[in-house]
Amino acid sequence: MNPSAAASKRKTRIIPLLALAALFSSTPHHAALAAQSLPQVDFDRMGTVGLGGAFAGFDLFDNSSVSFDPSTSTLLSRSSNGSLASLGSTNSGGAITAGCALGTTFYVGGAFSSVGGVSAANVAAYDTAKGAFAAVGSGGPNGEVLTMYCDESNNKVWVGGRFSSPGSSVAVWDTSANSWSAAPFGGLSGAQATVNSITTNSSATSLFFAGSFVTNFGGNGTVVNGTNNPNVPYSQGATPYSSSLVPIPLQSAQVQGSPSSSDSQFSNIQNILCPSGGDGPGQTWFAADGNTALITARTFTSLSASGVRLGNTFLDGRGTTGFSVTTIPDNTVQTLHYLDPQTGQNQTCSNPCPLLTDSSILYQDFIFSNPINITGVQISLSEWQGAGPGLHMMQLLSSGAFASSVGSQNGVSCFAPGASNTTSTGTWSEKDANTNIAGTVEAVLVSDVAVGTSPAQGPSFTWMPYVSASGTYDVNMLVPGCTAFQDCALRTSVQVTVFPGGGQQPWITTVNQQNTDDATALIYSGSIYPSSPDFVTTITMELASNPAGSGQDGQYEIVADRVQLVLNSANTTGSATSSGSGTVGAGGGQSSFGFFEWPLKSSANANATSSLPNTTETSLDSIGVGLLSGLGGVSSLTGASAAVAAVAHHPSGTVFIGGNFTLSSGSASGASHIVAYSNGALSALASNGLNGPVTSLFVDGNTLYIGGAFTDTTAGTTQGKLRGVAMYDVQAKQWGAMQAGVNGAVASLSYADGQVQVAGNFTQVLSASGSASGLETAGIAVWDTNRNSWVNSGGFLVGQMTFVGNGMAPSKGQNQSQIMAGNVAASLKYGAPGFVMLQTGGNDGVPEVTPLGVELGSDVASGSTGTTTTRRRSHISAVTTGWISNVRFPRLFSRQSAGSSTLPTTPSATAPAVLTGAFWTNSSSGNEVVVIGGNFSYTPSSGSSESRGVAIYDPTSSTLTALQGAQMNGTVRALFVQGDNLYVGGEFTLSGASVSGFAVYDLAQQQWASSQPPSLSLSSGTPLVHSITSSSSSSSLIVVAGTFSTAGSLTCNGICSWNTATNSWASLGNGIAGEVSSVAYAGSNQETLVASGVITLSDSTSANVAQYTFSNTSWAAVGNGADIPGPVTAVEVNDGNSSSIFAAGRSSDGSSSFLLFWNGAQWTTVGSGLEPSTNVSQLTMVPLQNTHSANGIIEPDRMLLVSGFLADSSFGNASSALFDGQNFIPYIMTRTADGDPGTISQVFHSLTTFSFTQKHFLAVGIVILISIAVGAGIVFLLVLIGILWTLFARRDETLAAKYDAAEEDDASSTHHRPSSLLAHINAATRNTIIGSTSPFAAFNAEKEEEHAGAGRVMSPDDPQFMRAETPSDAVIGGTTDDAAFRPSHARYSFDGAGEGELAVRAGQELQVLDDRDESWWYARDPRTGEEGVVPAAYLY
Repeated sequence: MNPSAAASKRKTRIIPLLALAALFSSTPHHAALAAQSLPQVDFDRMGTVGLGGAFAGFDLFDNSSVSFDPSTSTLLSRSSNGSLASLGSTNSGGAITAGCALGTTFYVGGAFSSVGGVSAANVAAYDTAKGAFAAVGSGGPNGEVLTMYCDESNNKVWVGGRFSSPGSSVAVWDTSANSWSAAPFGGLSGAQATVNSITTNSSATSLFFAGSFVTNFGGNGTVVNGTNNPNVPYSQGATPYSSSLVPIPLQSAQVQGSPSSSDSQFSNIQNILCPSGGDGPGQTWFAADGNTALITARTFTSLSASGVRLGNTFLDGRGTTGFSVTTIPDNTVQTLHYLDPQTGQNQTCSNPCPLLTDSSILYQDFIFSNPINITGVQISLSEWQGAGPGLHMMQLLSSGAFASSVGSQNGVSCFAPGASNTTSTGTWSEKDANTNIAGTVEAVLVSDVAVGTSPAQGPSFTWMPYVSASGTYDVNMLVPGCTAFQDCALRTSVQVTVFPGGGQQPWITTVNQQNTDDATALIYSGSIYPSSPDFVTTITMELASNPAGSGQDGQYEIVADRVQLVLNSANTTGSATSSGSGTVGAGGGQSSFGFFEWPLKSSANANATSSLPNTTETSLDSIGVGLLSGLGGVSSLTGASAAVAAVAHHPSGTVFIGGNFTLSSGSASGASHIVAYSNGALSALASNGLNGPVTSLFVDGNTLYIGGAFTDTTAGTTQGKLRGVAMYDVQAKQWGAMQAGVNGAVASLSYADGQVQVAGNFTQVLSASGSASGLETAGIAVWDTNRNSWVNSGGFLVGQMTFVGNGMAPSKGQNQSQIMAGNVAASLKYGAPGFVMLQTGGNDGVPEVTPLGVELGSDVASGSTGTTTTRRRSHISAVTTGWISNVRFPRLFSRQSAGSSTLPTTPSATAPAVLTGAFWTNSSSGNEVVVIGGNFSYTPSSGSSESRGVAIYDPTSSTLTALQGAQMNGTVRALFVQGDNLYVGGEFTLSGASVSGFAVYDLAQQQWASSQPPSLSLSSGTPLVHSITSSSSSSSLIVVAGTFSTAGSLTCNGICSWNTATNSWASLGNGIAGEVSSVAYAGSNQETLVASGVITLSDSTSANVAQYTFSNTSWAAVGNGADIPGPVTAVEVNDGNSSSIFAAGRSSDGSSSFLLFWNGAQWTTVGSGLEPSTNVSQLTMVPLQNTHSANGIIEPDRMLLVSGFLADSSFGNASSALFDGQNFIPYIMTRTADGDPGTISQVFHSLTTFSFTQKHFLAVGIVILISIAVGAGIVFLLVLIGILWTLFARRDETLAAKYDAAEEDDASSTHHRPSSLLAHINAATRNTIIGSTSPFAAFNAEKEEEHAGAGRVMSPDDPQFMRAETPSDAVIGGTTDDAAFRPSHARYSFDGAGEGELAVRAGQELQVLDDRDESWWYARDPRTGEEGVVPAAYLY
C-alpha cells in the first residue's frame, strides 16, 4: 500500500500465480483449465465495482497454482503494491534466513540442500530475468548461512554464519571470478564463532560484522585505518583530518546573511550554524532570489581556525555552486584545500571555490593552508543554481580543539555532547585587555598568590577541552603579554601538566609568563585520546616549584587564558584505556567481542582468527572492546549465549548495537540487549534498553526501528506496548510504540518507500497493550511511517517468516520490491480484509484489483443475535496437498431437515468480514466513496475511538470514516443508498435507539435520521434483513426483505416496503408467508420484483421464487414451486428479462445444492457439477469484453457470476465462478486468515442499470482522419458551388436569384462546420499545455447577453430537453458557458490518450460545455477542472 497526504491505493493488474494445491482434484480436466484464459469481464460497464466477503486473501483462479509445504522454506517476491508470488522452496527441513540483490540476481542463504528443485548447498542464486535458481559455484560455506551483504561496487557477495570453510564464519563470493574465498581478514572465531549480521556504515565504505566471536589486536601501537571521525555525521566531502576538527561555537557570535529570502522559513541565518534536522524549513537559509549573498560571522575575539564546513541546500532546485572565503580582520581571500568527493583527489581553490549540488554529500570541508588567528570570516555566495544561493550548514573549524579559562567562551560545539570545561582552586578574577587586533578585547582569569607559597598550597587551574577524535596534537597555552595588562612586575612562571590519556605518562612543562607580548607556549606534542564518559584530556596549571621573578608587593600573579590543541594527524586508536578483566590480548593488546569493522578498500593482510595488527584497527573497533569489558571479559563468554545480532549506523556517527546481552560494568552498565556507541564510549539507551533479545535494526532519518523478542523496556516504561517491534527517537532519546506491536517474535526488518516490513512468527498486529485482539496478519506486517499506523501488507500468507529484505533496484518511477522467506502454509497474491474493488483489465481478461487500503479488526462486540462472533487465532494451520480430507469448508448454511420451511441458518461471518456495500457520491465534493457493512471493527482514520459494523471508505485516500452518533451492535448484511440516505439492514441494534435490523442514516448530514422507521420484529427470534432495494418504477418504496414477521405494528412477513414519501411501512399486495433471501427486478423499468427464499403466497401456493407486479400489486409464483427442490438463497434476472431467471439454493434436506434456470415456461437444472458442500450467496449477471459460445440459456456477451462457497467436480473449490450457460469457469479464490477457504458474500456496483451490448468504436486517429476528409470535401463542395454560381449568375438573372437564396442557405450551413472537431482538439490541447481558461471563453463573452435569459440548464432526461440541431442552437442552449453547463455521466471508460482528449471512467460525473459536434463533445471534469473532448456516445 506511499504516502502523500492522500495515501495512494494499491492498484495493479493481477496475474494469478498462487493458491493451494489443496484446492484441486487431480483430474485430466485440470490441464485444460490451466491453459484456459479467464473470461474478459467488463467491470467498468457496471460503474464502480466492489466485492465483499469473509476472507483475508484474494486471488484469481489458476490451476497452475503452487503448493506449499510448511516443512520447507519458501522464497516469495513481494511487489511494490504488496502482492506476493512464490519463487521456490527448499528441501523439507530447509531454511532460508538471509538474502541480498546484486544486479538482476538475488542471492539467498540459509541451511538447505536444494531450492526450487535445484541442488544448492546453503547458498543459491535466483536469476530474476530467467526466473530460475542456480547453485553458486563450488566450495561454498559448509554450514548454516545467517547473513549476506551484496557489495555492488566490487561485485562481491559477503556471507556470514556458522561454518568453517572457505573461511571461519565469513566467506566471499566473487561474481567476476566465479569463485569462493575466505574474507581478506581470514575469518572470525572464538566464543560461538558465529556471524549474525553484515551491514555497512552510513557511508557504505566499511563493513560491520556482528555476532558471537572474539578478535584480538596485538601490541599497544596506536596506528589505525584511515576512516573518518565516527563522532560526526559522515560526508564524502570530509577527510579523517577535517572531520576531527572541532567546530568553533558561533552561538554568541555576530552572524549575518544578506540579502535574505523573504520566506520566513528560510530567512534566519542561525538555522545553518548547527542544523538539528535535514535540509528543509527551519534548517536551511536562502538568499534573496537572484542575488549574490554575503554571510559574515564575527566573534570579536581571537580564534585559531583551520577552515570552513559548508553544506549545500537542494530544495526547489536551488543551491550554491561557487563561493569564496575572506578572513577577518586581515581581509584576505583564502586559498582553500578540499577533497573532491567525485574523484577522491585533493584540490585547491580560491575565488570561486566549487560547492557540489549532489544531495548525497551532506557537507564539504575546506581547509586553510595553515591554521590562522582570526576574529571572523566573510563567505561570498557568488554562483548558484535555481532561483538563488543558499546553505544548509555553515561551520568554522578550529585548529583541532580548544578550551578557554572564561566559562562563557566555552560554548557547545556542533556534534559535541557537551562544552569544554574548566575547574580551579583558589580565587580567580576576570581581567580584560586590548589585543593587537583592532576592536578586539581579550578576557582572561588571574589569581594572586603570595611570594613563597608552595605549589600545593597555591591556586590551580584545569582545562578540560572537548576532543572529538583521537590523533597527534600539539597542545599550546596562550599567554597574554604583560605590557597590555600592565602587570609585568607581578608575573612569574607556572608548571603545566598534560594528561593525554591512553595510558601515556603525563607531560610536565614549566612556562614563564613574564613575556611582554602575547606568546604561545608548546606544552605537549603527541597522541591525544577523544573525550568520553570515562576519559577527558586535562591540562592543569599551578605555581612553578621555582617561580621566576620576585613579584610586586609580595605577590605573584598567575594568568589563565586559553589552551589550543592543533591537530597534526588523525592517526591514533579511538578508545581510551579499557578497564575490566579479560580484555587484554595475549600479545599485550586488546580483545573485543561481537563487533568488527573492515574498510572495503583495505588491502591489509591479516588473520582475525588469531591476532590482528594494529594497522587493521579502526576507531569503531572499540565497540567490541567495550562490549567484552561490560560483559565481564573473555571468561564470561564460556557457555554463555551472549551475541550481537544487528548493527545500525546513524548519520550523526552514533552506532547502535543490538542482540542478546546485558552489560554489568563500564559506561553502559545496566544496559540490556541494545546499546549506543558515540563519543568514543558505549552508553545505555533510555530505560536501560529492552527486556528481550534484539534481532534486527535499521535507521530511517532520526528514528531507529528495532525488531526482536521483547515486550517493553528494561524498566517497563511503555506498559507492554513494545511487543516485538519498537521505535527509538535518536535525537530525543526516547522510546516510541508501533501501536502495541505484534503477538510474536520478529525475525527481520526491512524498509522501503516509507514503509517498514516486519517478518517473524506472529499472527496479529495489536492495537492495545495487554490485549489479545488485533488485526490478522500472519508472518508479515507493514508499518506506514507517514501514517504512523499498520496498513494492509498487500499479499496474503499464513506462515512463520524468517527473512525480509529489499529486492532488485526498482526501475525509474517504480517503488522498491521485497524478497521474503519462511515456512509458508498458504499464500495468495493479495491480502484483502474482506473487500476489494475491481476494474476492467486488458485483453487478457485479467481485472485490475484494488484491495482495501486499511486493515479491519476482529474485535467485534456481539449483537443481540449472538451470531456475530469474535475469533482469536492462536495457531497456524498447515494446509496439505490432499484437498478433500484436510480442507475445512465453511458452512454458509447448515443442513435442513426434510421438508424444511425456513431459510438455512445465516452465515456466522467470522470477523473481519465485509458482507455488503454501496456507493455514494457526495454532491458537495463530487467524490465517490464506498459504504461497506459487515462484521468488523476498525479505528477511523481520524484516530477516534473504535467503530464497528459500517464504515465509509474513500478509495482515493485509503481512509475509513465512521458513521457518527450511536454505535452499531451486531452484523450488517444489506446496504442501499438513495440520494443522501443510507439504508442499513442486518441483525443489529443501535445504542440508545429503538432499532432492530433496519435503520436510516443521513450521509450528507453525517447523522442517523432523527425519525427512524418502526422496528422490525420476529415472533420467535431476532429479525434479520437480507436485502434492501428499490424499483425505478416505484422509487419512493424501499423494499426490505429478510426474516421478520412485523414492521412496527404492521404484519409483514419476509418482505415489506418503506414509503419515503409517507414515512410508513406497507405490505406488498397481500403479502407472503416465509422468509426472503434475495430480490431482483424484471421489466424495462423494473416493474416486476422477483423474490426468492422460502415463500408461500397468500393462496397457500408454495413458491420459493415469486414475482410481484407493482402495477396491480399482485403476487404470483414463478413456475411450478414443486420444481424447486428447496430454499432459494440467491436469484438473478438476466437484464430484466422475466423469461430468463436463475435461482440457486439447497435442497430441503440440506443434502445437495442446485442452480436452476427459468426460461419463461419451466425450471430446469443447470450447473449439475455443483457438489453438496456448495453454498451460493449471490447470483449476478456481468458483461463481457469478449464473447462465449452461443447457447439457449445465456447470451454470448455476458455470463452469470456465481458467488459464495463453490465446490465442483471439475475444478475443486472456488469463491466465485462464471457460468456461460453450459460450463462453470472458476474465477476467484479466497482464503481466511487461517488459510481455510473463504467466501464471497456480494458483488455490488454503482450503476443501477447498464448495457450488456458490446459497442465497438473506431480508433480516435481514424475518426480524426475521417473528420478531416469530410471537412475537406465540404470545403471543396462549397468552392465548386461558388464557381458554378458565378458562371450561372452571368447567364440567367432568375437562376442567379435562385442561387443567391441557395448561397444564404449554404452560408448558414457553415454553422455545421465539421472542422469544429479540430477546433475542440486544438483548444483542449492549448488548454492542457498553457493552462488557459476554456477555449470558448471569448465566444461565451460575445453571447453573454443572449445567454442571460437562458434560464435553467436541462439534462437529457428533462422532458423539455431537445438535442441541438445546429451548433448555434447548442450555443443558445447554453452548453458553452462556464456558468451554464449540462451535467452528464460517462457510460463507458475512455482512456483519453489522444491529443486534446479527456480521460474518464465509467460512472464519472462530467459537465458538457459544447455538444455541437455529433461525435465528440467538449466536457469538463468538475473534480479536477480538466477539459477535453470525449466521444458523445460514451456519455448519457
